[in-house]
Amino acid sequence: MAVRNASTGEERFARVKVPPVLPRFVAMPDGERFVPLEQVIAAHLGSLFPGMEILTHHPFRVTRDADIELSDESEDLLAAMESVLRQRSRFGLEIRLEVDATMPSPVLELLCRELELSASDVYVIDGPLDLGGLWDIYALLRPELKYASWAGRTPPRLAAEDADFFRALHAGDIFVHHPYDSFANTVEAFTAQAAADPNVLAIKQTLYRTGGDEEGIVRSLVKAAQDGKQVVALVELKARFDEQANIERARILEEAGVHVVYGFVGLKTHGKTLLVVRQEPDGLRRYCHLGTGNYNPKTATTYEDVGVLSADPELGADLTELFNHLTGYSHQADYRRIIVAPTQLRPAFNDLIAGQAHPGGRITMKMNSLVDQATIDALYAASTAGAEIDLVVRGICCARPGLRGVSERIRVRSILGRYLEHSRIFRFGEPGAAVYLIGSADLMPRNLDRRVEVALRITDPRIQSRLDEILAVNLADDVLAWTLAPDGIWNKAPTVEGTDTHARLQELALARTASVD
Repeated sequence: MAVRNASTGEERFARVKVPPVLPRFVAMPDGERFVPLEQVIAAHLGSLFPGMEILTHHPFRVTRDADIELSDESEDLLAAMESVLRQRSRFGLEIRLEVDATMPSPVLELLCRELELSASDVYVIDGPLDLGGLWDIYALLRPELKYASWAGRTPPRLAAEDADFFRALHAGDIFVHHPYDSFANTVEAFTAQAAADPNVLAIKQTLYRTGGDEEGIVRSLVKAAQDGKQVVALVELKARFDEQANIERARILEEAGVHVVYGFVGLKTHGKTLLVVRQEPDGLRRYCHLGTGNYNPKTATTYEDVGVLSADPELGADLTELFNHLTGYSHQADYRRIIVAPTQLRPAFNDLIAGQAHPGGRITMKMNSLVDQATIDALYAASTAGAEIDLVVRGICCARPGLRGVSERIRVRSILGRYLEHSRIFRFGEPGAAVYLIGSADLMPRNLDRRVEVALRITDPRIQSRLDEILAVNLADDVLAWTLAPDGIWNKAPTVEGTDTHARLQELALARTASVD
């Protein structure tokens, strides 16, 4: 803002820093109307600067670098992370400047000069800044303005009131698709049963984003440790924006007797895995969960993710060896059903894409982001060789579909609606005769080269059929779908049949469980 001294006529530039504890939108006394905080501040600038004339005022927002850099020589990762967080809050490097459309050039130039930003770092927003605050308005009790409520369903084999996960998994793997399937009645309930079962000897789990909630899975791990079970939690302290929450959860777990591991200094552990070891009459048996989403009960109701609960001996052996590696007791192994980054996943994807690089080849992939240039080049080569390729990419996509002689057989779409599309599903070949993978990794350099990621080969025909169903619905959508053009522009898909991915998958979930109700 620009102010002028009423006595001397001297003009100065002033900044009002808004503390994060204030609400983004201020509720009026009737509780039905809201005013952006910057308008409230602007209306009272005279009180903040008595004796000064307010010439102009404009909101702006600075984004700072949130990446964490830890020294390879850090002996205490927890202490090092806490120190870095304190430094970031004070000295984080400015990387983006958002301004409103009315800001005059002299003020913008001053901001860029003082923040050492270039014109390419400036984003002009014709509207309110920081719309994340709209969640406060969404929380209003106005059901007529919201989607109809949806309660995740419980898979039929787990629907009995006294469902025994261990007995159910003896009959085969169970596929879960959140939020269409209940996270609370599947993954959370499985962990709770394992924690309470006197025959369970050990529970080992990776935790990337816990949601800052001491209920659910974290509570189950605490109970298991207090009851004398061996509990190992690999807590990723470097999960962006959740660092402080994860530090707090790690302390709670440690105080309960959980063996907390913080992973590797140079890598983020992003894989979503859970291993339970149980003593049974015929010996030890291992039960597992591997999925695409965080063990977070809050996001599990709004993020779309898939996972598998299993008692498969090969998968149990794989996760045992993986946890031994992650806790520092062994070198990474050659696994049977899982593929692990950063050493195995990139070459595996290269081989699977190359295997479809021929006339009649078929590749279908669903992910959050496609950025890795080597993977994009491999997809271009497969398209040129004759493969038909469908990509469902929720966020960033650096591939250009439909380019003559390069990507003519590649199609890219994005599904944007009620739920955030978060699952990663990869199918190489025609449905029913393909290689199927699910996992935690997007096709980005950070996932393939700088993270511990886990992908699971799906071999059960029943689960393969469920994945085919999900992909088919995504590819048929003409209500929520956007398609990417060769020039990089996203266009809304024209609605013809009226297929809405989220509504259709809710219908299918209801149909699968109708006989149980």
